[in-house]
Amino acid sequence: METIGKYRVVKELGKGATATVYLCVSPDSDRPVAVKVIRFGGDCAAMSRRLRKLFQNEDMVARRLDHPYIAKVYEGVVEEEFAYLAMEYIEGISLEVHTRIDKLLPLHRVIGIIFKCCMALDSAYRQGIIHRDIKPANIIVKDGDEPKLVDFGLALNLNKNMDRDSTFVMGVGSPSYMSPEQVKGYQLNQKTDLYSLGVVLFQLLTGRLPFRAKNQATLIYRIINTDAPDVTSLNPSLPEGLNAILKRALEKDLYSRYRNGAEFAKDLAAVRYQILEDDETVQDNRHFEMLRKLEFFTEFENVELWEILRISVWRQIAPRVAIIREGDVNRVFGIVVEGYVEVSIAGRTLCRLGTGEVIGEVAYLHPTQDERSASVVTLEGTLFLEINAAALALASEELQERMRSALLGRMIDRMREVNRIAAAHGTPAVECAQSLMAGSTRASPGTGLDLELTPL
Repeated sequence: METIGKYRVVKELGKGATATVYLCVSPDSDRPVAVKVIRFGGDCAAMSRRLRKLFQNEDMVARRLDHPYIAKVYEGVVEEEFAYLAMEYIEGISLEVHTRIDKLLPLHRVIGIIFKCCMALDSAYRQGIIHRDIKPANIIVKDGDEPKLVDFGLALNLNKNMDRDSTFVMGVGSPSYMSPEQVKGYQLNQKTDLYSLGVVLFQLLTGRLPFRAKNQATLIYRIINTDAPDVTSLNPSLPEGLNAILKRALEKDLYSRYRNGAEFAKDLAAVRYQILEDDETVQDNRHFEMLRKLEFFTEFENVELWEILRISVWRQIAPRVAIIREGDVNRVFGIVVEGYVEVSIAGRTLCRLGTGEVIGEVAYLHPTQDERSASVVTLEGTLFLEINAAALALASEELQERMRSALLGRMIDRMREVNRIAAAHGTPAVECAQSLMAGSTRASPGTGLDLELTPL
């Protein structure tokens, strides 16, 4: 397309199931404009009618909204076969990029962005509008961490009579971000958007959704019936105060959830002033490179290493300090990143371990017994990566499998070394008169073996 109405097309920006968005230039001001085009027709007349209604709804709703954190709409035109919406062109990236575990933003930036989104939703609600599809892809972030809420095509006008409003489509939205009342098809108010924003906040802080499932039926059951884990259990470095904020934002009981965006923003501000604004990215990258160099993590994918960083705690420990005590009951384990430790049983040295060695893995791997059978004490200043076992249980299946495989491999290597040392102190072995070969073979009398191998 060279032109859309009066707008000159520069390039295509993106394409979805129902619409295509183009970068255009307005002849009135030469300003860049994003133009969303929806084509009607096709085999399904009912779908075309629905798209037309949704488009008209977006035009009507968006024109009423005037807030610095909501994308402006300049013009909406409906033709017989297509319609287009001319909107503010936002030069930025969607928050979806920063939901990946290896692309998480520093805490102070996350809180600042969500704070502004709270204020935008509060403004929309005062105009009688709720969005109904708040998710990372619908929040574009410009330079200076300025968010813009986009895509009000599913927005609900609370000032209309819902019994007669055919643009009100039950069940719209993205399931992972939908509130319990939305998945149940109940009447909605502004609190559904605050719930969805709470899900976005949870994901930006942890790199995962609060509710996960392998199919949509199970996901919906968990959204309705189960509580989300504390964010500090998934990322121990986060402030404890965020647990209470997210618990209230994700409340299933509407009366206990935040009443409006201003309340949500106020609590975020209280946490915001308690944290440093230091850019954690530099430190995160340094920690990542340190782990990447350790032999233990050779087989780990980069994204799995980033997940390890989020669920673990870095501890700088002085000499002669016990990391693990014999007889204690816990599942703490981790990696000696730098330093040297001694492992002992009943006051007798078992071994000494240095950089890259894992400690405490036996209690973690044992299916039923988590009582410590040995003590681990630092021999010098030691940097220890403590892995949160509870968070690991909530981590991705890929990371759990990778970690279990790496720990078992390390245990087997140690068992082989113990066997070698034990054999060096053993008595001479009985010499075999002949080797066991493939096939059905019985060892010769007097060899000390009474073994019969039968071919499969």
